[in-house]
Amino acid sequence: MSAPGWDLHAPGSDLRAPGSDLAGALAAEWTKARTLASTGGLLLAAVLLTVAVGAAVSAAVSCPAGGCAEDPAKISLTGIYLGQAVVAVLGVLMISSEYSAGMIRVTLAAMPRRTTVLAAKAVVLTGLVLAAGLIAVLASVLAGRLILPGHGIDPAHGYPSLSLGSPPVLRAAAGSVLYLALIALLSLGIATAVRDAAAAIGTVLGLLFLFPIIGAVVGNAHLARLVQQIGPMTAGLAIQATTGLSGLPISPWAGLGVLAGWAAAALLAGGLALRLRDA
Repeated sequence: MSAPGWDLHAPGSDLRAPGSDLAGALAAEWTKARTLASTGGLLLAAVLLTVAVGAAVSAAVSCPAGGCAEDPAKISLTGIYLGQAVVAVLGVLMISSEYSAGMIRVTLAAMPRRTTVLAAKAVVLTGLVLAAGLIAVLASVLAGRLILPGHGIDPAHGYPSLSLGSPPVLRAAAGSVLYLALIALLSLGIATAVRDAAAAIGTVLGLLFLFPIIGAVVGNAHLARLVQQIGPMTAGLAIQATTGLSGLPISPWAGLGVLAGWAAAALLAGGLALRLRDA
């Protein structure tokens, strides 16, 4: 006779709690994410900060005579540099808040398949960040489209049109949304491995901003280019470029692929740590 609320499988199989499949895990993680007080605030902050910074930079740039080496799409999406920090905090809190409160034990008791728990967190986090990122990027492009022509950055002065109908601009916009999602996954993976929120946030921000600093101060041009090619932020943000592509350290989609590699490695490390260590 099996215990109430449990399914007893054939001899040699494990005892599994109902809802321990991915669908049940997704429902549980979605409930936790939407009821976590910080989730909505961080998503709103990411959107507002991204749009505000992008609009401020668009208003500050001026080239009335034309001929300046400016990329309208990249200017309007400058806010991603700061918005990503908020997204990183959200990614860390998706799991570190459970560790700090001790609720991770309850989660893993109810959902014993630990990699399923991490996968569910990753799916829910990705959906939330994609939605917020889409709003932030569309609003940033719209702000740039409205502001930049008044500062001489428009087709009349020889610059490409800032329109989603332009394939390079569409790629920059869509890639920026994907960039934010990958930053969130990178942060989730690191937080799962590190557990402590402060240490995880410091690690993520260090990975993002340390590579540009090294690239700027290193004396060797070849080494500086290599650092830009492997850094998660410097490589990933190449997706925003719509002009001067031949001079980039790495091509746009290849750069986003580098960031995806960092995120995958972080999730793999986090998944292994989650499986091998006690809660």
